Amino acid sequence: MRMTGSMFGATILRVAAAVLSCTAVFATAQTFPTKPVRLITPFPAGAGPETVARLVGDKLTKYWGQTFIVENRPGANGTIAMEAAKNSAADGYTLVQMDDAHMSVLGHLYSKLSYSTVKDFEPVASLFRTYFFVVVPADSPWKTVGDIIVTAKAKGTGLSYGSWGIGSPGHIGMAVFESLTGTQMNHVPFKDLAQLYQSVGNNDVGWAYGTAASAGAMYRAKKVKFVAIAAPQRLPGYPDVPTVAESGGPKDFEVTGWVGFLAPRGVPRAIVNRINQDVARALAEPDVRERFATFTFVPTILSPDDMAKQMAIDDRKYAEVVKRAKISLD
Repeated sequence: MRMTGSMFGATILRVAAAVLSCTAVFATAQTFPTKPVRLITPFPAGAGPETVARLVGDKLTKYWGQTFIVENRPGANGTIAMEAAKNSAADGYTLVQMDDAHMSVLGHLYSKLSYSTVKDFEPVASLFRTYFFVVVPADSPWKTVGDIIVTAKAKGTGLSYGSWGIGSPGHIGMAVFESLTGTQMNHVPFKDLAQLYQSVGNNDVGWAYGTAASAGAMYRAKKVKFVAIAAPQRLPGYPDVPTVAESGGPKDFEVTGWVGFLAPRGVPRAIVNRINQDVARALAEPDVRERFATFTFVPTILSPDDMAKQMAIDDRKYAEVVKRAKISLD
């Protein structure tokens, strides 16, 4: 095709406009941020993920010279926080903290959810992965996961377990455990983590899953004990706590969760990459890693693309678990 002078000129203008646009976005990312950045979190003050957000936020404040504000919006299984973030400007100045339950489970628990992590949000940066202990009362006769399975088969729904809500990692993990062990127990959901582990310590419920961050205070007070860790190997800070498989439970059994930052869909990729790189820098700081170790959190930084892939993998996995266990929030 022969190109006329006017066509050639128009093409040059379009290319120039595209170059200028990319240059402008890059320049914006280089100077980002020029004002405070807000993180909306569905976790209450003092919870492990919220504490991590503030820890990383302190580093970002130092790097950026702008305040990183953590805004707590707990309640309604995280939908309050998600809706607030979803309706914010897609400029990088509003982020939201989510765990894998918010990202990949809730969409299968509600017939209609007010947000879509795929359509409404951009993956920005992952923070950490955590594994869950099997938590039982300190005076429980159970010494192994095998003991729990024997009791569960004998008592059936007469044996109760607690979790921090329908569809939570603790609940989903129990559903998988029941499927693998051929047991069926009574689920007791709690709204408050402290109340959950107090109830375990008081023998109001038989057992629960918990992290060193959520159940650690009761563990140190000798109100509960950890009989196993639902992880591929023992954790460095708890070398005497066996894995579930070592404790007579299902082979290769894991109960894990991960947490990250997302942003409203449409944030320029250069800004997303800038935030991702600075979060990775924060996670590499020795004092941050030391604090993570006290929670048994494993610092985990994924690129935005790898986050999206992990979310898709989780979505397929949890869809199957929720369907099989017939779990619903409607």
